[in-house]
Amino acid sequence: MDKNGKKANIPEVDEEYLMQVMAEGTRDPNLPLANDPLVENKPVVKEKAKIKKQSEKTYGELFLKNHSMNRRGEKSIYIRQESHERLSRIVQVIGEDKIPLYAYLDNILNHHFELFEKAITDDFNDKFKPIF
Repeated sequence: MDKNGKKANIPEVDEEYLMQVMAEGTRDPNLPLANDPLVENKPVVKEKAKIKKQSEKTYGELFLKNHSMNRRGEKSIYIRQESHERLSRIVQVIGEDKIPLYAYLDNILNHHFELFEKAITDDFNDKFKPIF
């Protein structure tokens, strides 16, 4: 409230947009990602050998296993509330609350990097321009 007893005009903050900007960089939130002219539609190369070898394991064996991390790390990330609730529920039910959420997420990321290592490296090298 201000001096006259009236509520101050507080602008409404779009928290989703702010989190998106922090995660992705600055872009117009009204433009869909699929129509972005800077994004090329490259086919994703799946490495069948890795997929086949990992598919022999159960989901819990792949992602809800003991982890070498002994504490959280010092980094913060932002995810949607819906995703956080789903991930927490998976850890509680399938993982029987035996591993922390950060370890589960780290396992998922490691799997993603293993699965798409070649595609990520190729895209990175296509866009990376040496300074000299």
